[in-house]
Amino acid sequence: MPSDLSPLWISLKTASLATLITFGLGLAAAYWMLGYRGKGRSPIEGLFISSLILPPTVVGFVLLLLLGKNGPLGQLLPADWAIVFTWYAAVVTATVVAFPLMYKTALGAFEQIDANLLRAARTLGASEVEIFWRITFPLALPGILAGTTLAFARALGEFGATLMLAGNIPGQTQTIPMAIYFAVEGGAFQDALFWSLVIIGISLSGIIGANFWQGRRRSAIERPFTSGPRTRLKPSLAKDSGSPARNDASLTVDIRKQLADFDLEVAFAADQQTLGLLGASGAGKSLILRCIAGIETPTTGRIVLNGRVLFDARQGINIPSRDRRIGFLFQNYALFPHLTVAQNIAFGLPKGLPKASIKQEVAAQLVAVQLEELGQRYPHQLSGGQQQRVALARALASRPEALLLDEPFSALDTHLRDRMEKLTIANLASYQGVSLFVTHNLEEAYRVCEELLVLEGGRAIAQEPKHRIFEHPQTVSVAQLTGCKNFSRARVRDACRVEAVDWGCTLEVIEAIPERLVQVGIRAHQIVFLEAPGYGQQSLPTSAIQGFYCEEARHCPSRSSDAGEAETGRTEVGDRADLEGRKPLPPNIFDCWLAGTSETPHRMTLFLKILSEPNHPSDYHLQAEVFKEKWVLLKDRPSPWRVHLDPMRLLLLEE
Repeated sequence: MPSDLSPLWISLKTASLATLITFGLGLAAAYWMLGYRGKGRSPIEGLFISSLILPPTVVGFVLLLLLGKNGPLGQLLPADWAIVFTWYAAVVTATVVAFPLMYKTALGAFEQIDANLLRAARTLGASEVEIFWRITFPLALPGILAGTTLAFARALGEFGATLMLAGNIPGQTQTIPMAIYFAVEGGAFQDALFWSLVIIGISLSGIIGANFWQGRRRSAIERPFTSGPRTRLKPSLAKDSGSPARNDASLTVDIRKQLADFDLEVAFAADQQTLGLLGASGAGKSLILRCIAGIETPTTGRIVLNGRVLFDARQGINIPSRDRRIGFLFQNYALFPHLTVAQNIAFGLPKGLPKASIKQEVAAQLVAVQLEELGQRYPHQLSGGQQQRVALARALASRPEALLLDEPFSALDTHLRDRMEKLTIANLASYQGVSLFVTHNLEEAYRVCEELLVLEGGRAIAQEPKHRIFEHPQTVSVAQLTGCKNFSRARVRDACRVEAVDWGCTLEVIEAIPERLVQVGIRAHQIVFLEAPGYGQQSLPTSAIQGFYCEEARHCPSRSSDAGEAETGRTEVGDRADLEGRKPLPPNIFDCWLAGTSETPHRMTLFLKILSEPNHPSDYHLQAEVFKEKWVLLKDRPSPWRVHLDPMRLLLLEE
């Protein structure tokens, strides 16, 4: 062992101070670069990591030029104060060479954090400082710790740059690497071996200690629950869900958002009735929610919630997410993985609330979502449905004036989706604020929402109560988005008949024909198969049979029992029913042939061609959907079959 142990204390002191400085500078630089998207990003990044790729002697020489008495930075120092060839120089060089490791590791750790977690924190009222210390920093802590360990090891082992700037002054600037180098140069190999073992031991101890801490931390968080009560999902919730008591909730949105390859332009209003945003993927549904929540900023327009302006481009108003009082249920739920269920729910509660009140509120929310026994679990220890309920409870605990749900059931299996849907419907029924529900599932939208906003290509093409949207769509696009599969080009024959050009038939209609009629349609499940030959076993709409030719003829002169009958398409199946004394046939009955089938677990889709036999499986006019029980009775009938296209069910569509 060498008699002089000063290199050990100098190295530890230098590396520790350099690591402390690097920790602060590296985190600040990484966090700033995380959100920086300017044109200077690449040059700045290159400058930050330059000392990692340049030879240490070059780094030391550059520092010598900058910090020497005649250098640009050295001239700024007091005349009686110098950095070169002092212990401070060793700290400077250790900091410079260790900085890139801290910066790159921290930046990588920050970039791995799900952006929805930070967005969720903002919608829950957290400030940027609070988000950093409660979300960003804890989640990035393993990476930050790794970067700190690497930075310390790099600072401890720095040699070339330190030699250039600080020199080798025993007792002042001689670090362990210096002692090793000059011991070897002087032939003191025992001393060199000793110092080598010391620096190896210190560096490996730091790395092993960091790994051990991370392993313990990961085990504590990821330890699965092997026991505990199972909660049963009930269709009703506690009456007090934490929502604001409002009877006049309202939201008006009139915005335009221009992106590189997409242009959103919508205007709509919502109240306490749940408004469903329905449309295909890429229609702009989620983008609308992000604009309302303040996650995205519209290019132009205005957003007003309960009389409070959240965004107004003309007046320069853009309230931050944390101050908008909006609850956002993200598609992936965005639960904070390092916080327990109870801590997640408590995150959005008002600051300064007494601990007893926080505990009481969290308990109430857990009871409301039937998870009262799971408050101490972590999100990864929950099922998908339980995570969804925690996310909903967290959003409601912040008492939002509007609740935005972005496809909350998309990650769930069919059985669980049905259970969560019932629970959410019950929650929304008791919630007294504005609620928007995004989905592309037609049946889901119909069950959850009272009113629908149909979107296509960033535009709102309809906003009406769900019953009218589905039963009386006005345009082809709305009919397609609400599940209609049968369309034909249409020509007006007279006030009560249209020609279905693609189907090769003429159809009688009851509703007034729109002036800009372009297509006629009918939904697959509304095609009726008739029993042959007398129709006696098939139930038809009352308006289609009883007195059709009497009652409807009053408003349609061209419709009668003996006039124009040859052109209605009814003669295609013959007039035997009339001649044989059976009930008068309703209009729009046609012979059809089966071209092919498609099977689902509970239904059959039948591809039909009317009035003539198909030439190949793709030669068909209509798709009809029937339950398999009906298909069992239908499949053995001889061809042709007979179908009824009920005039009450025909969709007369504009462009």
